[in-house]
This record gives sequence, C-alpha cells and structure tokens, in this order.
Amino acid sequence: MERLHYEGKLPTYTAADIPRSRIGIGFEKLDRDVFDPEKAYDKVARIGVKKIRIQSGWARTEKSEGVYDFAWLDAIVDNLRSRGMEPWICLCYGNPIYTELARLRFGAVGCPPISTEREMDAWLAYVSATVAHFKGRVSIFEIWNEPDCDYSWWHCENEKIDHIRNATEYGEFACKTAIAIKKADKDALVMGFALSRVGDLEYVNRALATGLYKYIDLVSFHAYSPDEAKRRQGARQLRRLLDLYNPRIGLVQGETGAQSRSDGNGAMKGFAWTPEKQIKALLRGLVCDLAEDVVFTSYFSTMDMMEALHGRVGDKASYMDFGYFGVLGAEFDEDGRANGEYREKPSYYALSTLASLFKGDFKPCTIPYRLESLPSKRVNGRDCTDKTVQIDAFTLDDGTKALIYWNAVDLLTSTYEGTLSLQVFGQKHDAIRLLDLRDGSIYALPDAMIEDLGFGGVRLRNLPLTDCPLAILFQ
Repeated sequence: MERLHYEGKLPTYTAADIPRSRIGIGFEKLDRDVFDPEKAYDKVARIGVKKIRIQSGWARTEKSEGVYDFAWLDAIVDNLRSRGMEPWICLCYGNPIYTELARLRFGAVGCPPISTEREMDAWLAYVSATVAHFKGRVSIFEIWNEPDCDYSWWHCENEKIDHIRNATEYGEFACKTAIAIKKADKDALVMGFALSRVGDLEYVNRALATGLYKYIDLVSFHAYSPDEAKRRQGARQLRRLLDLYNPRIGLVQGETGAQSRSDGNGAMKGFAWTPEKQIKALLRGLVCDLAEDVVFTSYFSTMDMMEALHGRVGDKASYMDFGYFGVLGAEFDEDGRANGEYREKPSYYALSTLASLFKGDFKPCTIPYRLESLPSKRVNGRDCTDKTVQIDAFTLDDGTKALIYWNAVDLLTSTYEGTLSLQVFGQKHDAIRLLDLRDGSIYALPDAMIEDLGFGGVRLRNLPLTDCPLAILFQ
C-alpha cells in the first residue's frame, strides 16, 4: 500500500452504537459450559456485530423432570441484550432424563427425542416453556443443529446412518416443534435446518415435503469450506429450492468459520490454517454471503473452545479436542474449559471493520465496470484479469457505494499480490478511497491512479490486488 496516501482508520462501533446489522457471531456451547461468558461479553460487544447465536441446552435447563431452571441462560441473554446485541436461540440437544442414548453423550449432543411419545412430549413442553420464558427478549428460535450431519441425528450405538430416513424424521420433528414455538409466541420467527451441507438438496427437499415449509420463516445453512465460490453456488441452489415451496422463507448463513492454527479439531481440520488465512476466509466468505443478500450471516465463533462433538460421558479424553475458530483466543484448563486472558486475534479487527462498514441498512447493487489489462510495473508486466478476480458491489447505509474485490486463488495453497485496473461508470471520480478490510486502514489514491473518462466514467489504474478483500469507496 506504499503508493497510496494513508488517511486513518475506518471508525468502528460497538453493538450498542449500531441500530441494525446483518452480521452476527456465534456464542455457542455454553450449554456445555466450555468458556466463561463474563470475560467475553464486553469484547464481543466491541466488535459491532448484532445477531448472536446461543444454544438452549435442554439437558442443562431441565435436570429434574418438568422443572426448568433458566437462570444460566437468563444471565447470557440479558448480558448480551444490555450491550446492544440480539441473541437468537438454537433449540437443542437431547436430555438423559428421557432419552437413554443421551446418557452416553457429552452434553447429550445429537440425540433427538423422537423414539417414544414421552420423549417428544417432554421436548415440546420444554420448547414451549423456553419460548414463553424469553418472549420479548428473543425473537428467533432455530430447531436443532446440523440434523443432516451424522453426529447430530444419532439413533443408537453402531447403527448405520440412514440419511434419507433422517430427513423425513427431522421434517416431522421440526413441524411439531415449529407449531409449539408459534403457540408460545405468535410473533417469534422459526428457523429450520441449520444445515451442515448446503448442497444436499435431496435432504432439504424431503424434509420440506413433510409440510415443514408451512411452519418456518427462515432456513439456515452452515458453510465450512475454503472455497467460497462453492458455498455461494450452494446458497443459490438452496434459495431456488425454497422458492418452489415458499418464496417468503428467508435464507440465513448461521455458522461459518476458519481456524487460526493448523492443529485444530473440528471442521476443516488438518489444513494449513494461520491467523492470516483465518482473516481471508472470514472476509471472503461473509462478503459472499452479503452479496447473496441473506437475511443475516454469522461467523463461528467468538471463542477458541473444545469441539466435543463426539464426546462421551466419563471419558474426558473424548472431548479434549480444541478448535481455534474464535476471534478471541484462549488457553485451556485440565477440564478443557477456555481460561486465561481472552485475547483478540487479528481476525477480531477484520470482523469489526466489516461490521462497521456494513452497519445499518445496505443492499447489494450493480455498478457497471470493466477490467482492463494495463502495463503494471508492480508485477513486472500487466494487471491481473484472471477469472478468479471476484468483485461485489454494495450501497452502504450512508449512500456510499462500495466495490469489494479480491483474487480468489486457492485459500490454503496460494497467496496473491498484484494489481488491477478497471473502468467504473456512474460514480464520481473525486473522493475515492481504498479500504483495507483486514485492519480498517483507509487510503487516498494518488492522482496518477485516477483518470476521469467523462460522462460518469472513471479509470482506476494499477490498484493493489491481493487474495484478501479490499474495498473501493465512492462518496
């Protein structure tokens, strides 16, 4: 960026400063008490995200049959709300009081209460009590977590997974749950699926065919892939399928993330993750979601913490597996709980920059442009015009137009630094700024990089181009 004129940083805002936002973050797994929320509330509020996903924890809330203790969840909801955030609740998982299999799984993860009428009745009673208890404080309730994933829709030990049967089971389960939610709070929004595989349209179609499309307001999908183009295509196809059933169902990206270390467990484990690659994955993925005009998008997660997706009760080693998806890093105690000082990673500041840029109301828009291949001394040749160059345009809350661009080379095996030239139409040629989304740095362009083409056209010459998103801001 040494050719540009540094002007300062993009102003950032806390959650309380922002009236509306379509960017959120995960605050999950507190049903399993994996980190201390008191040490995280203020730091997550300073990011400037609004929507924040929490999990209800049936097993932690109902430890005696018919007795609900919401004190632990009340504290989380009220602390988040008091700092300007908007918690939404994923209703999950099983309960060992009612489901024998849940007695074996750490946190009763992935044990649906569907085998007996007693289990289902208890679940619906719990759902009704939870929704009624948080009426006026929580407006979105999601039904289960990743039911299309084997670990999260688990019938019995050593059983061969029947994915198609599970889709129908989930659809029927979610129909009953959605009815209970609406009965407890007619104004609540019901979110279905929390899909782990956005491209599995057969699963979604079979579940919707149970009649589920009549009862849900939103469908959420999760996106763990270093290939944001594949994620974007999956979201588009899912949108098209939903339109066949009910075009009014909104689409939410409910959980996505990348690790900052290569030794982490969980999604995309074993890849060569670094703090810098975490930033790139975060920014590239969330910008794609916003360009697809999702209702909102949520990053996973606030904290580094144990994964514990296959943990077994009484077997500590089975859940001492840690993921490093957080924008806050931590150490871990002998029980696997995140401790020490929760420290901000570089990704924390990247997410804060993105949240501040996209605060309030914004919309994807169309800005006519044309890439050019001009001589470029920066790369000993010419500008990049590769098909991997990704460009998305937005109208921001204050009317500013933003053209966000990057070279979408393979996230895990490649890096890129070069230049890009383009003609842009319909925008003023003065007061153009370049924003580095990694840290919020704002730069003015030297006169040599801007050419007024007349009639509303401007040529931007030899702009920096990397594999991490940058934003051209037109006032």
